[in-house]
Amino acid sequence: MPLIRDVKFQAVLEKGNRLQVPKLILWQFKMEQNQVLKVGVSPKQLFTGWEYFYAKMDKQGRILIPQLTLAIMASKEHRNLEGYVFEVALQPA
Repeated sequence: MPLIRDVKFQAVLEKGNRLQVPKLILWQFKMEQNQVLKVGVSPKQLFTGWEYFYAKMDKQGRILIPQLTLAIMASKEHRNLEGYVFEVALQPA
């Protein structure tokens, strides 16, 4: 069953520009890997606003953030956002 409503959660940006979708959300909504999602991300420590992109999950439930999206959110002081906490919004596409 695909995701049919909006979901928000917090996640840490992992190595390789990936975010882990919590297992509880994966199980609760029985999310499918082949579903296209509209993903919104915003770093909690930086006030850059929301950036949106379309993505699919991999087998482990991770979402890859495009390099361009991270470059837009990064500032001169914070070039590498790895390890930052992100607010994540998933929506059906």
